[in-house]
Amino acid sequence: MTRQEIAERVTKVTARELRRNIAEIRESDQFAMELGADSLKSIELVAAFEEEFNLNLVEEEALKVQSVGGAIDFFDKIINKK
Repeated sequence: MTRQEIAERVTKVTARELRRNIAEIRESDQFAMELGADSLKSIELVAAFEEEFNLNLVEEEALKVQSVGGAIDFFDKIINKK
């Protein structure tokens, strides 16, 4: 899967889970600061990413990811085994 495909899926899930307009989400956006994800929403977001990518994540590791771009890189590494 290309980084662009991963980016599209991360952005789609982020928009859906955080009830944001997909066109307004940027890679530089922080989940908590710019997008308003509290701790509960962050856990729900991890679960949504697991479902989207059909993965079982280590929650503590996944919750360390703070930005949309960080999530894209995180999944790129896992999916493409970099």
